[in-house]
Amino acid sequence: MSTAPRRCAVVMGASMAGLLAARVLAEAYERVVVVDRDQVLGVRESRRGTPHTRHAHGLHARGHLIFEELFPGLTDELRAAGVPTGDLGEMRWYFDARELRPAHTGLLSVTALRPVLEEHVRARVTALPNVRIREHCDVLRLETNAGGERVQGIRVRDANGRGDEELIEADLVVDTTGRGSRTPSWLARLGYERPLDERMKIGLAYTTRLYRSRPEMFDGVQSINPVASPAHPRGAFFGQVGPDLCILSLTGILGDRPPTDPEGFLEFCRTLPVPEVFEAVKDAEPVDDPVCFTFPASVRRRYERLSRFPDGLLVLGDAVCSFNPVYGQGMSVAALEAMQLREHLRSPAAPEPRRFFADLARIIDVPWDISAGGDLDFPEVEGDRPLKIRVANAYLGRLRYAATRDAQVTDAFMRVAGLMDPPQALMRPGIALRVLRHSLRRSSSGAQPARPATPDPAPR
Repeated sequence: MSTAPRRCAVVMGASMAGLLAARVLAEAYERVVVVDRDQVLGVRESRRGTPHTRHAHGLHARGHLIFEELFPGLTDELRAAGVPTGDLGEMRWYFDARELRPAHTGLLSVTALRPVLEEHVRARVTALPNVRIREHCDVLRLETNAGGERVQGIRVRDANGRGDEELIEADLVVDTTGRGSRTPSWLARLGYERPLDERMKIGLAYTTRLYRSRPEMFDGVQSINPVASPAHPRGAFFGQVGPDLCILSLTGILGDRPPTDPEGFLEFCRTLPVPEVFEAVKDAEPVDDPVCFTFPASVRRRYERLSRFPDGLLVLGDAVCSFNPVYGQGMSVAALEAMQLREHLRSPAAPEPRRFFADLARIIDVPWDISAGGDLDFPEVEGDRPLKIRVANAYLGRLRYAATRDAQVTDAFMRVAGLMDPPQALMRPGIALRVLRHSLRRSSSGAQPARPATPDPAPR
């Protein structure tokens, strides 16, 4: 393996995965260059290349801890800027239209607007003396040696089409360009196999609107989240994102798209399985118009199964695996992947792509199983349902009910959802006994799920 000097690393894409990659690469390379088509420096709004950032996001649990490790004091900085933070288990969560019993988990959730969070992280990264961000920079192709066995840089041009092509030479190129990554196509042109794509078609749609918040909207909690379930497939994420600002993202699946006209948006909100969200926003002051984002399918690219891959190239973030966003895993998984990259950079040898992708696959396995397994709980979603999936989803239904009665079950559930514990932790004897006890009481408990808001009576 090569132990050549680490002069320059190039990161394609300046969204969150790219910034995290640049942060750890800066520890190992003399120079790190981050390139992006958009203007990114000083931007605190959703940009063309990242339309998903317009919608509700949360940095939870494991992801938050990694961000704080890489950027010490970031949490206090965000709080000082008015970004809400709170315990993940003390938010108001509804599953199967029933409210979970709140639990103090000790796991923090940061509910900044995604562009605001990115701007704070980007400022930290650009403050590093060996990191440079190049905006309005379009990547044309990879530059390789004559045999195509090693990537030696990228060819770029001004995104507005002005000027000549330019070669940015690099010892390592990292692709964090998201779902639209061109690495599979570039591999094919170089004579390599494309990675196999695994897809979970869910037909998800988000429609989001910002409102001026009032204290009574949240009744002391950070957010109110009725999560979609097979019996109640419409969901929402309604949370505080600033001192006087809140966000409402409505979700629909399998072609059920929350409308973007204000009247239709509110009517969809009225049909949620709990009334709190509609009651909070029906007379609220909107800050903008509703905006929709569609997510046809979760996609996992199996780079770890390729028998050949060029040296000097790695892939991270959504370019490897893009999860159903309702599970809130994206930023946390990107953070875990960045830490894995850091581990590989500790060796004096250059990162070996196939070993790296094998380690990355082990990180992705758990959140992918959580996301894909949860999606397969919806009967209309296409996909194989082996016994393992059917048993797991049946058990999780009982566990979620137990969490409406038992804060310790909520705590265990949130630790798994926050990627702190593996899913097997929910089967530990202490939790399983609690789930069983509450399941036995379920039929005689008389507990009823919440109900959607009822229409206001017509004026007389």
